[in-house]
Amino acid sequence: MNRRKFINSAAAAGVGAAAPAAAAPAKNAIYELRYFYMRNGNQGQRTAEFLGKALMPALQRGGARPIGFFNAVIAPQSPFALSLVSYPSMAAVGEAWDKMAADKAFQKAADEYNSEPGYVRMESSLLRAFDGWPAITPPQPLDKGSHIFELRTYESNTVKASKRKIKMFNDAEAGIFKRLGMQPVFFGETIVGKNMPNLTYMVTFASLAEREKLWGDFGKDPEWQKLRAQPELADALIVSNISNAILRPMPFSQIK
Repeated sequence: MNRRKFINSAAAAGVGAAAPAAAAPAKNAIYELRYFYMRNGNQGQRTAEFLGKALMPALQRGGARPIGFFNAVIAPQSPFALSLVSYPSMAAVGEAWDKMAADKAFQKAADEYNSEPGYVRMESSLLRAFDGWPAITPPQPLDKGSHIFELRTYESNTVKASKRKIKMFNDAEAGIFKRLGMQPVFFGETIVGKNMPNLTYMVTFASLAEREKLWGDFGKDPEWQKLRAQPELADALIVSNISNAILRPMPFSQIK
């Protein structure tokens, strides 16, 4: 199967692919975020089975680690499933899709999944990891249960403004998160996607109660107050819209 034919079939199946194990690492990872928007009913179950029993093993065979799969808890456009896949470079994206094209077990499962609609529509984006956080950092495992994940997207009116916000994260804001006990998973600048320019990041908490407490601590933190008081870093100048989603990992997710 040639690459063009595979890209069409992979898009129909609603998947990204993992980078092959032999791919050379790059300084900044490339992330794919792919949403499977569904109706209530059997679409959720069918999609979960496809992701867990077909896509996840195929990604592992392709050498991708870590891989995250999430369901919405509190989010617009629910219900949906979200996949997070990391690639070592842009070149690895095409190489990985070729590898998936040769995976007969996955292609068979994808054909079966597409025998009837498993989702209403899909939406995907590619992000480049920040210099200050160049790869996914899975959270420390909990003694019991799984984490709550928050995915936040900051849109800006101009690329210059977005770059200023990214620098703010690289220089100080991500460090404040970590110092206060938040567990950042990734930070990425969208390079292919909607509502650009924007950045997206993911942080995780042990519970919704801990999330509320830590965001309260963040808002009162002296270092954060000093940082945001700088005129050139005022939200009104560098951020035009903020959206967020609260997620739970699916049982087979490597990030949980």
